[in-house]
Amino acid sequence: MDLHGKVAVVTGSGRGLGLGYARALAAAGAAVVVNDVDQDAVDAAVATLRSEGGAAVGAAAAVGDSAAAQELVDTAVREFGRLDVLVTNAGILRDRVLWKMTDDDFDDVVRVHLRGTFTCARAAAIRMREQGAGGRLVLIASPAGQRGNFGQTNYAAAKAGIVAMARTWAMELGRAGITVNAVVPVAATEMTRTIPAFAPVIEASERTGTPLPDWLRKGEGLGTVEDVAGLVTFLASDASKDVTGQAIGIGGDRLALWSHPKEKAVAYADGGWSSQAIAEEWAGGLGTDPETYGIPAPQAPEA
Repeated sequence: MDLHGKVAVVTGSGRGLGLGYARALAAAGAAVVVNDVDQDAVDAAVATLRSEGGAAVGAAAAVGDSAAAQELVDTAVREFGRLDVLVTNAGILRDRVLWKMTDDDFDDVVRVHLRGTFTCARAAAIRMREQGAGGRLVLIASPAGQRGNFGQTNYAAAKAGIVAMARTWAMELGRAGITVNAVVPVAATEMTRTIPAFAPVIEASERTGTPLPDWLRKGEGLGTVEDVAGLVTFLASDASKDVTGQAIGIGGDRLALWSHPKEKAVAYADGGWSSQAIAEEWAGGLGTDPETYGIPAPQAPEA
């Protein structure tokens, strides 16, 4: 993928997956605006990209407010003359079960993930439409938003909303040649290291320098940060000009297209449904094959 001449903003790219996306885009030729709330992380990431031959500048800002979003767009335009790609990766976690989650726990996560994606995408879309040359919005989602996850009311809701915004914006921005897609990544990061089934295998892989086993890379779709970055590069490129409104998963050796919600089964009753009729239908029809929920627990093979 040749991204020379393209300019990208990657939010939350001081470390982890965001840094992996920024490095991949720079390696493909894009000029990159690195963003993180931590100035030291921004400086270190910019230095890394430049040491690898990439063009990069930094913009330390807490994603969420409109002013921060505009600062990122303005930085891209001021330093590189335009904006072609936005990757909305910034996020935080405040995990707690429902009855222990505070208003601040909920609001902080939604502000960074959902509102931050909205404000940054809006600012980027305005600039891209003014330029008149199309563009790429790549929104980072999560399996938690697709299936739900214990202790992550705030995070799952925000990530589900991000996929819904991708579908909506794909319609609204299509005439301007701006594609919008959601990426659903799974990679060995600080967050996945907290999962008991994953932690010892990830630690062993890093300690010995050996690849993750097939049951993780294929069975669970879990790999390295580098494994997921190729999808972001593809979606930022001209090769993906006809791909929009999609939620695409990647991790380890697995690449997947997530289905959009749709009616799975339908029943009809002349004159409408009483509560008793619904109960009877549910017991013998619609409810006999209910949908699953939650991210399936990983299963390591027996020794």
